[in-house]
Amino acid sequence: MPITKSAKKSLRTSVTKRALNEKWKISLSKALKNVTGENLSQAISVVDKAAKHNVIHENKAARIKSRLDKKFNSTEEGKTKETAKPAKKATKATKPVAKKSTAKKTTAKKATKAKK
Repeated sequence: MPITKSAKKSLRTSVTKRALNEKWKISLSKALKNVTGENLSQAISVVDKAAKHNVIHENKAARIKSRLDKKFNSTEEGKTKETAKPAKKATKATKPVAKKSTAKKTTAKKATKAKK
């Protein structure tokens, strides 16, 4: 048991945080086990909230969401995000304009200064 006042407070806060973390972990695992195409947005919301409360890392949340998105959105009629994008129009290629060199001018100025 803690003896000092600060240790007692630390114990209280750690118990509270542990309970909240367990709550978020349980809701995350339930959401990921029961995810379907219809409740995909709810599952993604739970993943975002778990990352917001530092139960999981932000990169892990992004990875989970990406995998869920790939799993449920790529199976719908064979459509993917790449095929949904419109094609870009072809444009004429223009020749790049070369910049004029100023090397001759600077060397000429240096040469005149050296002669004086």
